Amino acid sequence: MTETTTPPKTSGKKVIGLMLGILVLLVLFFVFAFGLQKRESIQLEGAPAPEFSITSFEGDTYSLASLKGTPLVVNFWASWCVECYKEAALLEQAYQDYKGQVLFLGIDYLDTEKDAMAYMEQYGVTYPSGPDIESRMAKDYRITGVPETFFITGDGRIIHVQIGPIERPQLYQLLEKLAATGG
Repeated sequence: MTETTTPPKTSGKKVIGLMLGILVLLVLFFVFAFGLQKRESIQLEGAPAPEFSITSFEGDTYSLASLKGTPLVVNFWASWCVECYKEAALLEQAYQDYKGQVLFLGIDYLDTEKDAMAYMEQYGVTYPSGPDIESRMAKDYRITGVPETFFITGDGRIIHVQIGPIERPQLYQLLEKLAATGG
């Protein structure tokens, strides 16, 4: 008579626990590895701003060259972006407070015009905003997501890149710096 051996039973809980442990280690590895990398857009700080040309929803065209001497706040946003909602009213208030000193440009990223217009109406956004057709400007500015805001001096140099929503104290401090660079 031959003996048959059955493999030892492995508890389903142990297998699931092992798989979860491996998953947690992988997630931690990626967070650590990518968290240490400098985001591409931040690498633009101190560099000349990439040239752009954008047509606002109202039909006006803006380009970096035509705005020489004008300090700029260039904010990439989208109506579907939850984080963008957190700063929309603040950016509009700052635009009103610095009108004539700093120009704000909203760059609508991967959105529909209908949704973008509804977003602007909901948050009372009155500064010029326009769609980033084919994401050209987003690519040139190497954005990593939205919201992302670039603070550009009157001579066209990027002094700060804000990834994620900005808070009032930091925004107004940067606006003071920018206003001092105007032409």
